[in-house]
Amino acid sequence: MTAAPVALVLVSHSATLAEGVRELAAQMAPDVLIVAAGGDGAGGLGTSFDLVEQALGEATAEGRSAVVLTDLGSAVLTTESVLEFLDEDVAARVHLADAPFVEAAVAAGVTAAGGAPVGEVLGAAVAAGAGFPHAAGPGEAAPEPGAPAATVPEPQHAGDSAVPITAHVVVRNPMGLHARPAAVLARMMAGFDAAVQVDGVNGASVLELMQLAATQGRTLEVTATGPQARVAVDAFVGAVEEGFGEV
Repeated sequence: MTAAPVALVLVSHSATLAEGVRELAAQMAPDVLIVAAGGDGAGGLGTSFDLVEQALGEATAEGRSAVVLTDLGSAVLTTESVLEFLDEDVAARVHLADAPFVEAAVAAGVTAAGGAPVGEVLGAAVAAGAGFPHAAGPGEAAPEPGAPAATVPEPQHAGDSAVPITAHVVVRNPMGLHARPAAVLARMMAGFDAAVQVDGVNGASVLELMQLAATQGRTLEVTATGPQARVAVDAFVGAVEEGFGEV
């Protein structure tokens, strides 16, 4: 599979922290180049001009754009210092995100994995710090034995993409909608020409899906509008019904 056109660079005072976040985000976005630049380069805490320079060089190779996430303010200063010495055409493809380090790495990584342009990847990173207005409600009980697990009504007017397509599906896998399944669903939904909502949150946002805290047995309502609304809903229902390989 072709690598995503946007890479991530993680600049941290701790090499261990940078590598840990890189590992986490890479699990969600395996086709995205994520480069860790942590520590002072000598095994201690701090930031390193040389390490950040190397990371940015790797991230922007082959014409890629890069979104940089930092853990503390001085990491921003180090990154900005490096940018001053880069060629203008390279520096123009590097974007610093004012966003939470861990959450933004996951959100930006999943967005980049869908082939999104750098503006959308940067936006996903920044949005990760905006909080989640949709708190998860109590989980709904599983349907009675023999009841259909999902229902998808026909649209009111054939070909009318403004008419919502809605389905209900029960979470089957024992661990529920944890990080990996949420990332799978978010990447999947982002690939359709449709606006997808799951229990009122953005179906293409890994963090909002995780915030639902949907456990096994909970019924999810997925609604979509747009030219590919039906196929998006069917894909969502199918993925949840399959249990993400965990049932």
